[in-house]
Amino acid sequence: MTAAADDNTQRRNRMVAEIEQLARETARETGRTVLEPRVIAALRRVERERYVPPALAAQAYDNRPLAIGRGQTISQPFIVALMTDLLNTQPGDKVLEVGTGSGYQAAVLGELVRAVYSIEIVEALAREAARALNAAGYRNVHTRIGDGYAGWPEEAPFDAIMVTAAAPDVPQPLIDQLKPGGRLVIPVGAQDAVQSLFIISKDSRGTVTRRKVLDVRFVPLTRSQP
Repeated sequence: MTAAADDNTQRRNRMVAEIEQLARETARETGRTVLEPRVIAALRRVERERYVPPALAAQAYDNRPLAIGRGQTISQPFIVALMTDLLNTQPGDKVLEVGTGSGYQAAVLGELVRAVYSIEIVEALAREAARALNAAGYRNVHTRIGDGYAGWPEEAPFDAIMVTAAAPDVPQPLIDQLKPGGRLVIPVGAQDAVQSLFIISKDSRGTVTRRKVLDVRFVPLTRSQP
């Protein structure tokens, strides 16, 4: 292992330790005192420096969001960890992600499930993320350029769905593409107002329920212009 790789491993381990501490501190709101070991192991494996601009590589393991250009950000690692944990995925699952961004969240999911389908509306970001994911060897992560509000109907239904940008409300197409027994994790709220992270669950009869987890701050979910 090179000195640089060893340094990144140490910084990644410190980041994970911070995430575990924050999980304990927010347990009252989230209901998650301890994050699932599979999620923690994935965070230790994914090289976050691959998914930030080169000028920010030294900050890759800071527990905060970072700008990735085009008005978008890579989410705070704790939020990535929490949202991943809340999805409650299984190894054989097929997961939809709306908002590929830098590709980091897709990589984390790719460590945990059989297949990830990730949609990004900003073409330049989508192409950069696809290159980063391919370079890192994630053959089970599939990307496309498009409006994530409509989901990915050709690949539906999905065992779990994650939205990484704030929508004014939960898009109905995503609820429709969620399997019975599945979970949708999504931030809801306007850009200039309080946003809240929700878990949307669909039971075996198709009944949908929602539970608020905690207040968050995300960039808005961008829609295609009519």
